[in-house]
Amino acid sequence: MDLHALTVPTYVQMLKGLSAQLTKGETLVAEEGGAAQDLLGARLAPDMFPLSTQVRYCCTQASELLRYLTGTEPFAPTEDAADFDGLRAQLVDAIARLEATPISVFEGVATRELTVTLPNGIVFDVTGEQFVRDWALPQFYFHLGMAYAILRHKGVALGKPDWVSHMFAYIRPGSLPGG
Repeated sequence: MDLHALTVPTYVQMLKGLSAQLTKGETLVAEEGGAAQDLLGARLAPDMFPLSTQVRYCCTQASELLRYLTGTEPFAPTEDAADFDGLRAQLVDAIARLEATPISVFEGVATRELTVTLPNGIVFDVTGEQFVRDWALPQFYFHLGMAYAILRHKGVALGKPDWVSHMFAYIRPGSLPGG
């Protein structure tokens, strides 16, 4: 299994999509004359993290992916951004680091034994493939989905095209309804 092909392009396209979703959120705040902090601090439930933390955790998941699979030092932001520009800067940084990681450092990582230690002390012993399939991708998509859901919940006009905007590059000419 080519873990680079499975993860890096996936993380990059989804982080770019999240950046575009945040821009729609910022536009809504500006149009309604609201405060950016109201959207950045929004959450789906009282015990869930707010939008700003969900975005930070998406970047953290990118960092953790590279740290465990390639030995790269962690680079994720340690604090929530205070505004939309800060959120997008976190995403740009994560994307740049993903794109700068050479494919060669992923060679043989699928079968490599990894020890994944969580901040709460839980330790997982997994292969690279198990880490990606069972932890890295689910964690990444969880925080990505929560950010999307918070934006939708707060009235940002998002839909499936915003979630899979990268797919527009593959549309067969003439196959769009009415086109």
